[in-house]
Amino acid sequence: MRNLLPFLTRVPIKGDFEKAREELWAFPLVALVSSALPTLVLYLRLPLSNVLAVIALYFTIGLLHLDGLADFADGVMVKGERERKIKAMKDVNTGIAGFFAVVMVLLLQVYSLGLVPFYALFLAELNSKLAMLLALATKKPLGQGLGAYFMEGMNGKQLLGGLVFYAILLAPVVVYEQNALVSLLGLAFGGYTIKVALDNFGGINGDCLGAIAEITRSGTLLVMAFAGQWI
Repeated sequence: MRNLLPFLTRVPIKGDFEKAREELWAFPLVALVSSALPTLVLYLRLPLSNVLAVIALYFTIGLLHLDGLADFADGVMVKGERERKIKAMKDVNTGIAGFFAVVMVLLLQVYSLGLVPFYALFLAELNSKLAMLLALATKKPLGQGLGAYFMEGMNGKQLLGGLVFYAILLAPVVVYEQNALVSLLGLAFGGYTIKVALDNFGGINGDCLGAIAEITRSGTLLVMAFAGQWI
C-alpha cells in the first residue's frame, strides 16, 4: 500500500512508481488513510462537522479526482463523435458541465454527511477505491497515461485481493451496525460511471478514474442518507 499512497493521497510518503501497479489489491486499504481525518471530525461532532469533514477529505486526497470529474463531465456532455468527446475531456479549460458536476458532488457530500453516521465516509471511501479497482479491471485504457500504466499490472489475482480486503474492512462496520450493508448499493454509481466512460470514450483514463471515485463516494453517501431516513 505504501507505493500507492503518493498517487491516491497527499500523505508525504515516497513511493516506488514501478512497484505501485503491483499493489493494486491494496486500493481498498487506502480508504483507511484517506477517510481517517474526516471520520475523526465527524466522530467528534465538531461545529459544522459535515463541512469540515469534506475539507479534511480533500486535504488528505487532494483535488486531482475532482479535476478529473470536471474533465469527464465536459467530455460526456459534448454531442457528437467519440473523438470530439475525448478532445473536450482533454481540454485544459473547464466548461459549465465540469463546474456543475464538481459543485453537485461537493453539495451532495456536505448535505449527506449531516444525515449519516460518523463511519459513513469511511464506507463511501471504501466503495470509491473499490470502484476504481473495478474500472482498472476492465483493461480498456484510453491513451497511455497513468490509467493505462496501472491496467498493465491488473490481473485476476490483484482484483481478488482487493475484493477480499474490501470485505474484511466492511465486515467490522456491519457487525457494529447491520444497516451499514446499504452502503453496498453505492457501488452501483461506480458501475454506471464505468459504463458511461466506456460508452462515451471507449476506454478509461485518469480523468475517468477520478470521476468514478468522486461519483461513487457521493452516491454512497446519498444512498446512506436516504436509507437513514427510511430504515
